[in-house]
Amino acid sequence: MSAGVGVLLMAHGTPAGAPEIEPFYTRIRRGRPPTAEQLAELEGRYSAIGGVSPLAERTAAQVAAVRAELETRRPGRYTVSFGAKHTDPLIEEAAGALAAGGVDRVIGLVLTPHGSSMGSQEYLDRAAAALGSTPLVAVGPWYAEPALVSLLAARLRDALARQAAPPERTYVLFTAHSLPERIRAAGDTYPAQLEESAHLVARAAGLSAWGVAWQSAGRTPEPWLGPDVRDEVRRLAAEGTTDTVVVCPIGFVADHLEVLYDLDVELAAVAAGCGLAYRRTASLNDDPAFVAVLADVIAAADGTP
Repeated sequence: MSAGVGVLLMAHGTPAGAPEIEPFYTRIRRGRPPTAEQLAELEGRYSAIGGVSPLAERTAAQVAAVRAELETRRPGRYTVSFGAKHTDPLIEEAAGALAAGGVDRVIGLVLTPHGSSMGSQEYLDRAAAALGSTPLVAVGPWYAEPALVSLLAARLRDALARQAAPPERTYVLFTAHSLPERIRAAGDTYPAQLEESAHLVARAAGLSAWGVAWQSAGRTPEPWLGPDVRDEVRRLAAEGTTDTVVVCPIGFVADHLEVLYDLDVELAAVAAGCGLAYRRTASLNDDPAFVAVLADVIAAADGTP
């Protein structure tokens, strides 16, 4: 008798409280402890958004909602688990538990729409290694899912309707997490995926003035994908053709530090300093329409309606 299908949802992870920030930062730095100055800066960022990121709570809500949605669609077929890249439960722990449970195979879905060799592929590789002989069905980039495009376009239309500047004085910037520029030379399609993703949503939302920028680059000497969204806002202000900038963080699916601080605190301050109004599209979080997108992607990977 079939033991069913495992579903492994994967995300970055975040510290659950202030005491966990330093070990979390050390893990991100591959075992190298941060300096006192680096730690203080990161702690200051968390403090600015209330002391802790809501990502753990948001991700848990997403996982619970996907589990419930799949159970409604195909009762008893799926065992849904979650593993994080940097916090407990780690990807390896969650994958190992699914394999030990005797599932026939595991569908691996990273909670980011775009794929990259330095991003989602690492999650999938870790899951595959931990599963051993249990097959992994890896879900590739899902940014072009029509229902996701429609949902993001609706978020954009809502944000545009709430700002005062006329459409001809408004510019939309789509953002995603930057990665080192060297991924281009390696043939990574991540930058091209973001361009296509932005184009799909812009067309669905009926935009005429929009562009793509990158955010949250790491602080290393090597060049990272650009342009940086802060520089783009400064450029728009210098050109004098824009009164409001609306940001759609198309590469993220939940509220977390890179959205609530990098955009809503840091970028908003840059915009204000340039004399521009700032607005951001609402995050997807556990919106039932987004949960349905995730369930659709999983069902397609499973070969079921």
